Amino acid sequence: MAGSGDQVVPYSASWFWGWFSWSPMSSTLLRTAEKKILSCLKTPYRGWYVDIGSVVGKSDKIWTISLNTESKKTPIVLLHGLGGGVAIWCLNLDALAATRPVYAIDLLGFGRSSRPTFSSNAEVAETQLVNSVEEWRQEMGLEKIILLGHSLGGFWQHPDPWGFPEKPKDPPKWNAPLWARAIASMVQPLNPLWAVRFAGPFGPWLIQKVRPDLSRKFAPVLEDEDTSVVSSYIFQCNAQSPTGESAFHTMMDGFGWAKNPMIRRVDDLKESVPITLLYGSRSWVDKSPGEKIRENRSKDAYVDIQMVQGAGHHVYADKYELFNKYVIEACQKVDESDDS
Repeated sequence: MAGSGDQVVPYSASWFWGWFSWSPMSSTLLRTAEKKILSCLKTPYRGWYVDIGSVVGKSDKIWTISLNTESKKTPIVLLHGLGGGVAIWCLNLDALAATRPVYAIDLLGFGRSSRPTFSSNAEVAETQLVNSVEEWRQEMGLEKIILLGHSLGGFWQHPDPWGFPEKPKDPPKWNAPLWARAIASMVQPLNPLWAVRFAGPFGPWLIQKVRPDLSRKFAPVLEDEDTSVVSSYIFQCNAQSPTGESAFHTMMDGFGWAKNPMIRRVDDLKESVPITLLYGSRSWVDKSPGEKIRENRSKDAYVDIQMVQGAGHHVYADKYELFNKYVIEACQKVDESDDS
């Protein structure tokens, strides 16, 4: 029995406030899920934090894994998309590391990397993210790299890249019930993955139910492992303070477009920088910027566009063997230019 000085909180009230005070993020669970997924690799890998100094926060650190660093060829650096981390490349790492060094990083504000608060100005936030990758490169002592990014990561380099096209004056209307459009309108000011955190302890279950395809994509390498570890990994990547996600929200103009689209600036790249764009044939990403880039760049500039048939937005996982083939061929182009 409670004493006279105790405050008895009704069960319903304690449950309600307990839901919002519940801390779903566990660095241990994130590390465990990542290691379980990467245990499928046949190539030895190393993981560590790279201190990049005060790029956005006071002491920013980027979680990094590396493979085959003994190779003398130009290394490839993998940048994940929104809500991802280094383990999403588990279908690609062995193939890419067969002939060259491979580095994969958790972008600042994502995964196991630091979570500093980015600027609320779209151009400044973009610059901060770019500078964090550049500081990482310098800290690693990598003079020349091949950048490969997916979606948000592809905002810089380009498998199925987000943020390239201009937003159309009359965007296609979402054909959905009135109630669904009303809810979408209300949550638009929120970060894209807010529901994952709001779900609290049911977050991994929610991901598994809403996107069961994400787990199935990785079944070929996880084999007998429980593929639900993918849902747990994605949840743990996004359960903590969503500072990188907030930066993405700042940079976007509607979910499908960027406030400062890359198509306006890609011509500023030097002619010597080769570009390969890989699109999934079933992806929602606008594919028209690829041809515009090829038309606008100099004839001496290398631009290759590959359509991966049967792949959606997650082209690196949907058709991973074909994706790996195209990436390896793009890397060989770099090797040829190095030798010439």
